[in-house]
Amino acid sequence: MVIRKLKNSERLKKINLSKSFNDFFESEKTAGIALIFCTVFSLIVANSVFQEGYLGFWETKLSFAPFIWVKELSIAYWVNDLLMAVFFLLIGCELKRELYEGELSNFRNALLPIFAALGGVLLPASIHLSLNAGTETQAGIGIPMATDIAFALGILALLGNRVRASLKVFLTALAVIDDLIAIIVIAIFYTSKFSAMYLGLSLGVFVLLLVLNRLKVNSLVFYMLGGAVMWYFMLKSGVHATIAGVLLAFTIPYTPEKDDPDPLNILEHFLHKPVAFFILPVFALANTGIIIGSNWASELSTPNSLGIILGLFVGKVIGVAVASFIAVKLKIGRLPVGLRWAHIIGAGFLAGIGFTMSIFITNLAFKTSPELINSSKMAILLTSLIAGVVGYIWLLLLSRSAENKENLDSMTYTED
Repeated sequence: MVIRKLKNSERLKKINLSKSFNDFFESEKTAGIALIFCTVFSLIVANSVFQEGYLGFWETKLSFAPFIWVKELSIAYWVNDLLMAVFFLLIGCELKRELYEGELSNFRNALLPIFAALGGVLLPASIHLSLNAGTETQAGIGIPMATDIAFALGILALLGNRVRASLKVFLTALAVIDDLIAIIVIAIFYTSKFSAMYLGLSLGVFVLLLVLNRLKVNSLVFYMLGGAVMWYFMLKSGVHATIAGVLLAFTIPYTPEKDDPDPLNILEHFLHKPVAFFILPVFALANTGIIIGSNWASELSTPNSLGIILGLFVGKVIGVAVASFIAVKLKIGRLPVGLRWAHIIGAGFLAGIGFTMSIFITNLAFKTSPELINSSKMAILLTSLIAGVVGYIWLLLLSRSAENKENLDSMTYTED
């Protein structure tokens, strides 16, 4: 009798990814590629003879027609406060769907990415704070907290079928929770000229939209109009206006068990391409025009830059791995199907890609200091590049090692 050992892959429980998840994953892949292209283009132009005209363009003042009651603001301001609110709306839609039917819908499954995200936020923040406490750059504590979903999942997507579906789900859940924490940090710590009246009006619109949800009003028109009003009141309140995008997502009706597309799925599907091919690329163009001066090396050695670099590259991977290890050992969470600790470390490296969210927080933290913004962005780009490359190589080598082991296992047999 010949008894063949089963391949490791055959022992694993199959994970069926929903169409919504695959659409989201693919949109993040394309967004990552578009972001890379726009970032390289912006860096080249900002350090060429076209520097003055290119950077001046983003500071051009204009009034956006639907919001004629808002004073004239720069193009960069509209990008960061209006277009990014749409990006946050998509993030909110993904978060809501994950809470209903994704990895976060099962409390036991959700605990591991929650712990991982907390570790990946607290340790980087602590590293930055330890180097900048009591200085003007202390406000940058939120910069290394963030993970760029588009870039992180884009790098993972480049590995194709070499990585297991469970790793894609884990990293997505981790990044979504990470961004949620970043959103909370923005709302609490990066608020200026606070107005309780306007915040109350914004939350009033939010409650009204929740009532419409409970009344089974499914027309997206009402929610989009209400969202625009909520965005305006949030802008006037001093709390960053992009928070309105997340709040709006949680008011839109969603029915997981229905076969027909519901308003949330329709909106999420509609937003995938505009966000991937327009909003995020424009954000990159508007925010990565970094002037690389002759003293760029010394700028990277300042306490703020070191806090960002060490926070994203060292703090993220250690925070994610250690917090996950503690959660599993305490039996609070469980390691996803088919993953080893080496996979979690690889996910930690990819979580160190800050980019979009880190740049976004940089603009809020140092809005009165162009020099600090420029040096912070340089540190973010350099670290995100290193983290992405290391994460890709780590997971590629891990997948090849697993393939070789499976091939050996499949050839092993005993005869009776």
